[in-house]
Amino acid sequence: MEKQDISTKIYIETYGCQMNVADSEIVVSILNESGYEKTDDIQSADVILVNTCSIRENAEQRVWGRLDVFRQIKKKNPRLTIGVIGCMAERLKEKLIEEEKAVDIVVGPDAYRELPRLLENAGTGQKAVNVILSREETYADISPVRLDKNHISAFVSIMRGCNNMCSYCIVPYVRGAERSRDPKSILKEIEDLQKQGYKEVTLIGQNVDSYNWKPDKSDKVSFSQLLEMVAQISDKLRVRFSTSHPKDMSDEVLYTMSKYKNICKHIHLPAQSGSTRVLERMKRGYSREWYLNRINAIKQIIPDCAVSTDIMTGFPGETEQDHADTINLMKEVNYDFAYMFKYSERPNTYAARHLKDDIQESIKTQRLTEIIDLQNELSEKSKKEDLGKTFEVLVEGFSKKSKDYLFGRTSQNKVVVFPRLNHTIGDYVDVEIIDCTSATLIGEPTSKKIN
Repeated sequence: MEKQDISTKIYIETYGCQMNVADSEIVVSILNESGYEKTDDIQSADVILVNTCSIRENAEQRVWGRLDVFRQIKKKNPRLTIGVIGCMAERLKEKLIEEEKAVDIVVGPDAYRELPRLLENAGTGQKAVNVILSREETYADISPVRLDKNHISAFVSIMRGCNNMCSYCIVPYVRGAERSRDPKSILKEIEDLQKQGYKEVTLIGQNVDSYNWKPDKSDKVSFSQLLEMVAQISDKLRVRFSTSHPKDMSDEVLYTMSKYKNICKHIHLPAQSGSTRVLERMKRGYSREWYLNRINAIKQIIPDCAVSTDIMTGFPGETEQDHADTINLMKEVNYDFAYMFKYSERPNTYAARHLKDDIQESIKTQRLTEIIDLQNELSEKSKKEDLGKTFEVLVEGFSKKSKDYLFGRTSQNKVVVFPRLNHTIGDYVDVEIIDCTSATLIGEPTSKKIN
């Protein structure tokens, strides 16, 4: 493939999860190799790509809204190429080109290597779709172009796809089967990041606990082993991971976390529901009792570990008792924070095909409000428990309200705002917590400064 003229500028917008952020960095890397230049100015772009999410209906609606905007830009610049990539591209395929005439190319998550060729064809007026899913593609050989602004924290993809087939979830249909990435390529990427001055990496996958590299029986690497390898790269490099699955969260991972100070003490463990009956209908693969067993293991092995979760309300057939079970689970676990949402039926999933979406919207809203109100109480309680404690904070940037204040996160993933003094972005600063809001810890730096 010949390189494009360096003046060919590409603008990319990313929606959805951390995996999409990492994918956009891969896309930019692939296109850079073919001579495309990334721009943050949409008006000067020759190519606009939107990396999409299909996890819920409102995520797709945001993309349709952006396509309306792109269409208006294309009217002023007919030579502009517009592409839809990612999960929504995989789900809707040709429909995107048929119904949205401004779209020129549609590319699924496993076909990004084809983007230079497809864009070249689009330049000659040909529209194209490539949504072929792969059982091997991990983009392990591609060095992502980091799109973060502060060069402090980076996402590192360790696997792709998902095998869980939860009844409500569209991910296996749009991202394909699960496959793990060669640990050597993961370690090399992280070592390069550390040399570039990055202070934190987050290992990401749809279900990191099921990471399982096994080219042969003698060379198998589990997630706990990979986590230890990454932690040993540098004790000055923080390590996070997301997302865990309750049915696969092992004690080995927890003991590895407790062994290394630089593995952050935070686990995102989606419960979805506190009702075993609903969990069975969701095909989650665990019961309420199993989930609480994992929570108890976390608290015993890593007493200072924060736990966050996902909670879904209004799943088909959810009763008032099921909802009460979820409320009680939240109280028993005392989550530090949570992502909470109403059930959104996704086409072609098991739930869409076999379970009637029978919970009234008003009831979904009422239950979600109760869940949010409770979590606000739990989050406030969690923050108040930190008053008087001192945490090591990795500085990520300036406070939105004043350049005299910095913000960063604790190992437990809680945001702290504190006076700037002589500290700067990228520093590790010991901060004593003196106050809090509903969302943020407020602190004062101690005399200790760690570079």
